Amino acid sequence: MPEIYNESQFVAWFRSSSPYINAFRGRTFVIAFGGEAVADEQYAHLIHDIALLNSLGVRLVLVHGARPQIEQRLRQSGAAIQYVQGLRVTDDTALAAVKEAVGTLRVEIEALLSMGLANSPMAGARLRVASGNFVTARPLGVRDGIDYCHTGEVRRVDAEAIRQRLDDGAIVLLSPLGYSPTGEVFNLTAIEVATETAATLGADKLVYLVETPGLPDAQQHLVRQLSLAEAARWLDERRTLPGKLEPYFRNAVQACGRGVRRAHLIDRHVDGALLLELFTRDGIGTLITADIYEGTRKATIDDVGGILELIAPLEMEGILVRRSRERLETEIDRFTVVERDGMIIACAALYPFKDEAMAELACLAVHPSYRDGGRGEALLTYIEREAKLQGLQKLFVLTTRTTHWFQERGFRPSQIADLPIDRQRLYNYQRKSKVLSKEL
Repeated sequence: MPEIYNESQFVAWFRSSSPYINAFRGRTFVIAFGGEAVADEQYAHLIHDIALLNSLGVRLVLVHGARPQIEQRLRQSGAAIQYVQGLRVTDDTALAAVKEAVGTLRVEIEALLSMGLANSPMAGARLRVASGNFVTARPLGVRDGIDYCHTGEVRRVDAEAIRQRLDDGAIVLLSPLGYSPTGEVFNLTAIEVATETAATLGADKLVYLVETPGLPDAQQHLVRQLSLAEAARWLDERRTLPGKLEPYFRNAVQACGRGVRRAHLIDRHVDGALLLELFTRDGIGTLITADIYEGTRKATIDDVGGILELIAPLEMEGILVRRSRERLETEIDRFTVVERDGMIIACAALYPFKDEAMAELACLAVHPSYRDGGRGEALLTYIEREAKLQGLQKLFVLTTRTTHWFQERGFRPSQIADLPIDRQRLYNYQRKSKVLSKEL
């Protein structure tokens, strides 16, 4: 029995992930991870997942950090480690450590990528990795009396050169180094390199692998998604952010404001975090999106299939009256849907009876995975507002199983005789539905 359960779980997961596999092919993702991730014992798993994304046709730009590796070398040499406002002061000694650490890490990452997917049918698959002087930098200079020496900031990203490598099927690997036209080398932050690269490329996704589970709300629950406006408001209100998360969150907002469609903050400590975030509908981290990830809207003819799939289980249980595809197509203008990342997760229909200034709320359904998020109540509020805009004064519903749910939201028991005459004629006495109504 457990084997059957596991097999069915795998089939369900694979089917649910297939739309993402199709949608991600040919898309450009920028993935940033710190030196802490490289030093982690699960790092090989992360590299394997990156190789898997490449095999699925995702165009990948990787940006790695090197802070702990640099600090290790500085300690070994007895050199001072100096930070001001979170930025390293990179003197000559520190720059030598930066070059050594970054060069070593780049070689190690390229070596792991060259393995392909070890212990899998794709073992030995050749993955091409391209790195080089794609980032032009300039010095930070002297700020508030502090000379940052060889610490710099991104001046320009050579998007054309990166796209050429991506077009050739290579994974582009960027280090936290930048070069000036005069041949100088500058120490950069991986966060800035990733953000500037994603914005310059107009990447479809910018993924930060961070040290925390994601953005927490006031109750320390994970905030799963924010629109760009909501995220910007979060910063404007100066809400408290975990210290290590703040620069990632700020840069994610900046990137989305500059054309990146979606930015993800995901916990690098979770094995398979990339796959869980990218190939499941809700992911495991925090998503900041510049496009509409979830929204309530009027249904169109293209939504018929999604609505049928949503309501079919409820029709089989007898909770909803069966609707044929033909009927649904002719009545689609009555429906409102909640769409989440391309999937219909809730729907409801409004049938007005203008002469009586009443309307029937019908076919209210929410996907089982989203019934605890208040979407049913939000959809009901939306429908009530729509009814008011049409000049209707009362909303009624016929139900066999959800009487208490509606009563908790202001509906009161009514009689069949209270229904509009045309609706009374259609009442199904075999179902014996309860009639509830609510003044608007």
